[in-house]
Amino acid sequence: MILLSQPPQLLVLHESSPHPAHIHLCCYFGANLIREPLVVFVCATTGQGDPPDNMKNFWRFIFRKNLPSTSLCQMDFAVLGLGDSSYAKFNFVAKKLHRRLLQLGASALLPICLGDDQHELGPDAVIDPWLGDLWEKVLELYPVPIDLPVIPHGVPLPSKFTLQFLPEAPNPSSKESCLAISDSLGPPSESQPFLAPMVTNQRVTGPSHFQDVRLIEFDITDSGISFAAGDVVLIQPSNSAAHTQQFCHVLGLDPSQCFVLQPREPDVPCPPGLPQPCSVWQLVSQYLDIASVPRRSFFELLACLSPHELEREKLLELSSAQGQEDLCEYCSRPRRTILEVLCDFPHTAGAIPPDYLLDLIPQIRPRAFSIASSQLVHPRRLQILVAVVQYRTRLKEPRRGLCSSWLASLDPEKGPVQVPLWVRPGGLAFPETPDTPVIMVGPGTGVAPFRAAVQERVAQGQTGNFLFFGCRWRDQDFYWGDEWQELEKRGQKVYVQHRLRELGPLVWELLDRRGAYFYLAGNAKYMPTDVTEALMSIFQEEGGLSHPNAATYLARLQRTLRFQTETWA
Repeated sequence: MILLSQPPQLLVLHESSPHPAHIHLCCYFGANLIREPLVVFVCATTGQGDPPDNMKNFWRFIFRKNLPSTSLCQMDFAVLGLGDSSYAKFNFVAKKLHRRLLQLGASALLPICLGDDQHELGPDAVIDPWLGDLWEKVLELYPVPIDLPVIPHGVPLPSKFTLQFLPEAPNPSSKESCLAISDSLGPPSESQPFLAPMVTNQRVTGPSHFQDVRLIEFDITDSGISFAAGDVVLIQPSNSAAHTQQFCHVLGLDPSQCFVLQPREPDVPCPPGLPQPCSVWQLVSQYLDIASVPRRSFFELLACLSPHELEREKLLELSSAQGQEDLCEYCSRPRRTILEVLCDFPHTAGAIPPDYLLDLIPQIRPRAFSIASSQLVHPRRLQILVAVVQYRTRLKEPRRGLCSSWLASLDPEKGPVQVPLWVRPGGLAFPETPDTPVIMVGPGTGVAPFRAAVQERVAQGQTGNFLFFGCRWRDQDFYWGDEWQELEKRGQKVYVQHRLRELGPLVWELLDRRGAYFYLAGNAKYMPTDVTEALMSIFQEEGGLSHPNAATYLARLQRTLRFQTETWA
């Protein structure tokens, strides 16, 4: 049995097998664990070391204090964590779960595996050998029956779905959005997003600035959406028309052809984002993540499907354990996309059975953005600050972020534009007591959630708002400069390009004597470490604490949620 706490496109791919594992998310009642002899847990970490949403009910159950220490004494288990070491609480959920299972009497088959997206070879660097050890242990306990034939290497498993093509298109346009709004009792969600009209799409960096940053505003009138400072909006992007057309050409698909999706196995639901019937254009433009960098499992399945000897040999080499450095050099380092790989293997791409498209290519996942406005101030609007991702590698074409580039391409001045979105709670929670000060550190686009917080707190009459905002040049990337200057006139404290250490006495006074909350938002690479080191220095210099006591003080702030971060890689 395998318990999962990840979105489907990030679930386990059994790299010891040439086939992606067919694993389905389902509801599982934690109480049933007492009868399970063998469980593999696959879990991610979100926010401030929190479990993902689809794991929270299980998390509450497994940490009930009244569970006996022998509750799981009959269980063998293994834990695989999928994380990112650029975050402070790297694989925190996996580590905590592993300890808890041992406390409840379960036996670990092997040490915990901590996958790391920051590793040059990706999570596979540690998952690959771990899976080999896992299967060795499992097969010792549960040998394969002698009369059960083993699927030969290189033979793909049946596809999860079949595409039953229709002789005629059921509607006049194959390029219309497959996202539609239906009557719903609840607020918008991933399965039922709100098609929000885009009101403005304004570049807020200077014309000579290296970074294109957009302030984008949506109309959420009658959407049922409500949010508070610290919440995030999720946006479902689409592939560009040029990439969609190119993909269809390389695979020999007719973009206007329509099909009905049929699961091969009972009780397997169809993807909620696809209509029935669906056009090839809709499938490719709005569902298949052809702009993502492929994982090793992509090459494994592609090799199985290839009829071309030379291309198949290269694909097998790239998907082998010995070929991971070559795969990194070919794909990961230059950030080569699925579409570009398929163009490099044209004979294979042209022979891919359409039934395997959903097994081969992951679903486009929504992107999360900090909400940059307060609903108290702008009740019918939702604003975000978007840095358009574009950079160069050794490849000819620049690398572009799918969602940010798609958003930047939309121009509401040329005609109506609708963007599918919904809102969820973010990782930042602000104090409700009006006299509690807040210190906010948000360099660059990290200032977005704090603009919402300042708007909201000022509207509620809450003072004690201290914002540290860093920009390179006031005339190029000083986001909302006029607003901050107006707030300063009204008594709010906005410090532009000041380091925390320079105001160490004030920071210590706010934290230690006035019970302030400290918030940090921005890029995860260097900034959290730099800010943490600055705080440690302040605790020692202004508070007279030793280094160990300063570390304990910081840990207490984190434990009591008086130090919160929201960072991104």
